[in-house]
Amino acid sequence: MIRLGSLAGYPFEGPRVLGGWTPPEQAAVYAILYRADPVGKPHDFAVIDVDEAEDLSKIRLPFRHPRAHCWERRAGDKWGLHICTYEVPGGSAAHRQQIVKELIAVYQPGCAPEQYDQAWEAEWIGSYEAPTTGPLTTSRERPEGSGTSERG
Repeated sequence: MIRLGSLAGYPFEGPRVLGGWTPPEQAAVYAILYRADPVGKPHDFAVIDVDEAEDLSKIRLPFRHPRAHCWERRAGDKWGLHICTYEVPGGSAAHRQQIVKELIAVYQPGCAPEQYDQAWEAEWIGSYEAPTTGPLTTSRERPEGSGTSERG
């Protein structure tokens, strides 16, 4: 299991080597990964794409997917690719799509066809007080270098 997302909130199954994986007939969010430093840090993966499907067995995985060439280029070859999946409990297509947008905003994967921003404005949230919450700690400023991502 690998946890992905804001505060690592989603428990994904995997990662598994994409080339040896058979896609199940299920709806899920999936992330394509590769080992950025297989020698020095063999358990560290880089997210290069995130998407969702109503039926994973019908989206031409592993290597006939429309973005497979981008994945292979980023990983160096197709055998360096890994996949992890998250079957959203009771999740609708809209719920899966929202998770995809969040993960793309967090990881900014280079093979994703669209990019999303994590920025927020104070008026979107407003002020609040509750005994179980503290002030927001997330900066409204973008980190330097964000907003540009390598596209492949």
